[in-house]
Amino acid sequence: MSQQEGLAPAYVVDGSSVIWDRSASGYRLPTEAEWEYACRAGTTTPFNTQTSISPEESNYYGHYPYEIEGNYFEQGNLTTKPGQYRETTVAVTTFTANPWGLYNMHGNVSEWVWDYYGSYTTEAQTDPTGPDTGALRIYRGGGWNDFAKNMRSAYRATLEQNLSSFNIGIRLVRNASTGASGMVGGQMENPDAGTQASANQTGSGTGAKALIVYFSWGGNTRGVAREIQSQTGADIFEITLTNPYSSDYNTVLDQSQHDQNIQARPEIAGSVENISQYDTIILGYPNWWASIPMPIATFLESYDLSGKTILPFCSHGGGRFGQSLTAIAKLAPKSTMGEGLSIHYSGGSTMSSDVSTWLRSNGVIE
Repeated sequence: MSQQEGLAPAYVVDGSSVIWDRSASGYRLPTEAEWEYACRAGTTTPFNTQTSISPEESNYYGHYPYEIEGNYFEQGNLTTKPGQYRETTVAVTTFTANPWGLYNMHGNVSEWVWDYYGSYTTEAQTDPTGPDTGALRIYRGGGWNDFAKNMRSAYRATLEQNLSSFNIGIRLVRNASTGASGMVGGQMENPDAGTQASANQTGSGTGAKALIVYFSWGGNTRGVAREIQSQTGADIFEITLTNPYSSDYNTVLDQSQHDQNIQARPEIAGSVENISQYDTIILGYPNWWASIPMPIATFLESYDLSGKTILPFCSHGGGRFGQSLTAIAKLAPKSTMGEGLSIHYSGGSTMSSDVSTWLRSNGVIE
């Protein structure tokens, strides 16, 4: 686009390396700071609408407005009540733009930014660009299948840069004026690269030794895990708790939300012996409140998974992965994530073939 419009390209591409010329006039990805500044449009509230954003103002998983997690059974305190879930993207101008004329900064699709994922510095900065290196890149804004909490102006999602997803896109920007001279280096793969490219880089391979690890409450994830084992012959480990969650659905909703709020690490009963022998961890869980159940966090922090490939699979009721992939990436930053598999509830009649296709795409079976 830059070349077509006679602009100086912002990026110099050399193989898998991309170098950003900050002084160039051409199109590029925004930095994380630029994205949040543009999203907020002068506001300091969780959303640029300055309200608890509704499904009439943005395209998201409308059954789960902001703060629904703590008000699921008694919704009288909710500013915004549950509404429509469209289950797909919508036209750009469907909703009102933010105060600066920018559409869909919240919802519709999440958006890749330039920066690597890392901690914020405590020092004041002008036009920061984040860490110089890293394993993960950031995307912002939330997509059509995200809960409202994951669309906040401040929410940071992250994945490996060579992965793509059905609800992640890009927003192109240009310098408002000539930027500082000099080059900012980074390893930035094409964020639109297909999932097959990322699968080829997982290094799973049929020669790798895999371990299936899963947590299941209602049995859906357990059924998928057993299907994976039947097709791969891999070892399997079920995550069970020293103090199990309630068997009552309404009670476990409260328990799981409480554990997420306090970032609990429930104690796991049993352990994996000699996890170093495994190259690939096939990790399964139900989508709870648009993220991982906290027992998965306990597992990820209990073992050194550096250099291993994690292949996530998730059972869900409509939100697919939610922000669970981001949660895994943050908890296991030294691992590589392969292409994931989301299964609607128990998967139905196509579950077996869906599992086979997924395992082949990740090179686990031939």
